[in-house]
Amino acid sequence: MNDKLRMNRRNFVKTTVAGVSGILGGVVLRGANITQASQSAQASLQYRTLGNTGMKLTAVGIGAMRTSDPAVIRQAVEKGVNYIDTARGYMGGRNEEIVGRAIGDIRKQVHITTKIKSNSRSQMERDIDASLQALGTDYVDGLLLHGFRSRSDIHNEDGREVLQKAREQGKARAVGFSTHSNMATLIREAAEDNFFDLVIAAYNFKHPDDLTEAIKEGSEKGLGIIAMKTQAGGYEGQATEHINPHQAALKWVLSNEGVTSTIPSMVSFQQVEENVQVMGSAFGLQDRKMLDTYGNAIDSKLCRLCGECLPQCPKGVQVNDINRCVMYADMYRDISLAVENYNELPASRNLSQCADCTDCIIDCRYGLNVAENIRRAGELFA
Repeated sequence: MNDKLRMNRRNFVKTTVAGVSGILGGVVLRGANITQASQSAQASLQYRTLGNTGMKLTAVGIGAMRTSDPAVIRQAVEKGVNYIDTARGYMGGRNEEIVGRAIGDIRKQVHITTKIKSNSRSQMERDIDASLQALGTDYVDGLLLHGFRSRSDIHNEDGREVLQKAREQGKARAVGFSTHSNMATLIREAAEDNFFDLVIAAYNFKHPDDLTEAIKEGSEKGLGIIAMKTQAGGYEGQATEHINPHQAALKWVLSNEGVTSTIPSMVSFQQVEENVQVMGSAFGLQDRKMLDTYGNAIDSKLCRLCGECLPQCPKGVQVNDINRCVMYADMYRDISLAVENYNELPASRNLSQCADCTDCIIDCRYGLNVAENIRRAGELFA
């Protein structure tokens, strides 16, 4: 994290906790110190029940995907956070090991979800055992299949049988799936299907109202909903250098009571402080103004992951996934994560299919410059 971002995030934390006036003319005002903020956060832990599972999670969890220091995870847990999300594929398997080192002697204090890919039954079963070994535990609280895109994924018998077996063997207390695409449809389908206990879905203030409604509907039917991609990319640029929208974005997500918990990235001690403080804080006018400013700055850059672009591409390119990889590189500033995710795309649906196209014909109704994103992806990955 660069010094400018660190200072911006610190100033915003102080501003929010002190309760002083917010953004006026793009200036962040200073307030209480970090120690006071931390004490306030500790007293404001918020818990929500994960669907019909009975598990009570803190409203802010740890998105460990990019966390390389076990001490960061440990600090969040010491401040009361009781939910950690990881996956078999993160950091080539090392991320689960990092989580395992962080929670070795406090396993019973936390809830852990991990994710595996939908492969053959034998591979999925091997991945489950590898995840448990890496985490240093004999069970996870949530076991998910990674990256669902369509209704057919939900009804895939191999995946369902592997998850059900893990549940019966006590390797998983609850089962579910994650999704970056077609989220509203898949949440509604899962709620009606009644097999899955939870869904991890991309959700932030730039997503359409239909996703907000789907989350509420799914929650009312007993489906646990965990929100990822809550910070809408964390973009930095000239238009946003005087503001820090991270807490406001997180508060917006939690204003939807259908969301059980959130998993923002926590890669530093400062981010732990900042994220934990959000619990128990209402989304207010100051936050709305900040997100309006931030939203205007990222409109042409941020993919909503809605999937509406996919039928428009005559070559079948997974445009939304390519957009997500560009976001990892340019917004998260994590080129390793971007390349890792891009390399998972099948050759039949990656940038190689764009070679014969002179112009990109995809028209995004949210204003994303898809052609520019494809060009940028070519620089990064081709």
